[in-house]
Amino acid sequence: MEARWRALAILTTARTSLGFQFQSLASVSPMLVPELGLSYGDLGFLIGLYFLPGVVLALPAGAIGRRFGDKRIVLVGLAMMAAGGAVTGLAGSSETLALGRALSGAGAILLNVLMSKMVTDWFAGREIVLAMSIFVNAFPIGMGLAMLSLGWLAAVAGWGAALLAAAAFATAAAALVAGAYAPHPNDGRGAAGSSAGTGWPRGRELVLVCLAGAMWGIYNGGFGAMFGFAPTFLAGAGLSVVEAGLVVGATTWMIVASVQAGGIVAQKWGRPAMLMTLGIVAWTACLVALGTGRGSPVVWMICAGLLMGLPAGVIMSLPAQVLRPENRAVGMGVFYVCLYVGHGGLPALVGRVQDHAGSAAAAFHVTAAFVLSILVLFAIFRIGAARVAPSGGDPARGLTRS
Repeated sequence: MEARWRALAILTTARTSLGFQFQSLASVSPMLVPELGLSYGDLGFLIGLYFLPGVVLALPAGAIGRRFGDKRIVLVGLAMMAAGGAVTGLAGSSETLALGRALSGAGAILLNVLMSKMVTDWFAGREIVLAMSIFVNAFPIGMGLAMLSLGWLAAVAGWGAALLAAAAFATAAAALVAGAYAPHPNDGRGAAGSSAGTGWPRGRELVLVCLAGAMWGIYNGGFGAMFGFAPTFLAGAGLSVVEAGLVVGATTWMIVASVQAGGIVAQKWGRPAMLMTLGIVAWTACLVALGTGRGSPVVWMICAGLLMGLPAGVIMSLPAQVLRPENRAVGMGVFYVCLYVGHGGLPALVGRVQDHAGSAAAAFHVTAAFVLSILVLFAIFRIGAARVAPSGGDPARGLTRS
């Protein structure tokens, strides 16, 4: 196996632990909420707390990786995830849960930012969309594995055991990275260009990576809003709580399939703009249909899952087009700051709109408007990126195979 594909396999497998741990709290919530006397507001805060540190830590994470080495800081992040998972598994109060959740979330930020940069190092200019599609899928796969296993484990051994299982998963991921991953030459202090420049993207380069981050933030914020409000909406449409959960779970696995299909299509035939347009327009149409109540909401949810994953690899590949190897670590930090602002802010904004309007339809319509705006940002990005050529012998202009 070529070194870059081996690296991708290791990083993707390890990143699955992130999705698994993120979903772990929600998976055991039916037992956790009554036992600790939590409100659903408390539960929502604890779930969102996992990514909240990203607003502060994403940018320094890139700089820290540049200074001390990407692999080393990824291992620190996985250790923090394991420690935070252990704290939540042994918690006896909401305060201790919050402490563990924040600690594991901070570690997840280090993992997310630097692993994305590491995959970009290996695939910039060659199979980047396919590689990013595979890498992005680690998160929903981890979530799906948690949905399938942790509820059962909590019923058999208690919710603490399920949360400790997430900590064990992070520990196993750390062992995998430590023992099997060979760093890229652009890994932190070993970077060929690390002594040149400040490592910060500037000017047009900075604007473009912010545009890419805004697209990814809106995409993930829309994902969070749709899945956050869908169970209640489906229950209001006549489905039982169990049926609504099954629909949401099935939609998640549909997204896994569509993300991978988008990567394969991009690698085989190219057409990133077509994938972006098809996926975003189709997802927007499904959201509008859900909001207007036309047709079966179950069908529209499944259709959304089948199509909304198509642009994921394209968006994740955009930083590689504009970031030079020597500023890629910090540039990915900028990208992820934008992600976490959108991921955390958009669902909250949509929720406020729904409270004000008193209708779930308004939530879907607002989400649809934000999702459609991704195409506007993509058009602006393409115009600007056409004038930028990353230096250092590592061109990443194309989104197809080299």
